[in-house]
Amino acid sequence: MSEPLLALESVEAGYGDFQALFGVSLSIAAGSVTTLIGANGAGKSTTLRVISGLLRPQRGTIHFQGRDISRVKPYEMVERGISHVPEGRQLFPHMSVEENLALGAYVPRSRSRLKVLMEEQFELFGQLAERRRQLAGTLSGGEQQMVAIARGLMAQPTLLLLDEPSLGLAPKIAEEVFEKIRQVARGGITVLLVEQNVVDGLSISDSGFVIENGAVVLSGASRDLLANERIRAAYLGL
Repeated sequence: MSEPLLALESVEAGYGDFQALFGVSLSIAAGSVTTLIGANGAGKSTTLRVISGLLRPQRGTIHFQGRDISRVKPYEMVERGISHVPEGRQLFPHMSVEENLALGAYVPRSRSRLKVLMEEQFELFGQLAERRRQLAGTLSGGEQQMVAIARGLMAQPTLLLLDEPSLGLAPKIAEEVFEKIRQVARGGITVLLVEQNVVDGLSISDSGFVIENGAVVLSGASRDLLANERIRAAYLGL
């Protein structure tokens, strides 16, 4: 068995006196797409925040590419190859699409290739090419989500963290976003996805983890999770 790209071991984390994660352990294979599923408040977004360094774990360890990153600062995470696309997109609405993308290329390896990387994103997200000088706040929800993902890709990540990429999108637009995520993965980037849409999230992934009350309670191949009676009853209403 090859060493996982990312491994969390017994991670505990929280906000002040509130504990959100209770011994989360999971591993992600290089080149895979993995989905975290669970109810609101289960700890999915907190898990991503811990991985990207926005929240420091109270206990446990995080290893990325075989190195302990449990105490690495967020900007250093990006330099090491982890990009985090947060829930809600968090674009700069009064800046253009190009300007938002340029902000994602601040690490040295990307800054020198800014124009090339930007054109790669416009090729991947064709809808954005003709809106490159348009203010991000005037785009549709789906287009804004594509800008957010493209901005994350500007740092040339090895691991892309996506938090609720389909949130607030119409089903047809959400499917377009999921197809772009498939294309990103086919390009060799490992993807860790948090998604409320259980069927679509697991359908584009290789494996998944179910988080309840801050702990992983179930994991396995995505096709097995989709067929699991507990998952079908809890999240699909079947």
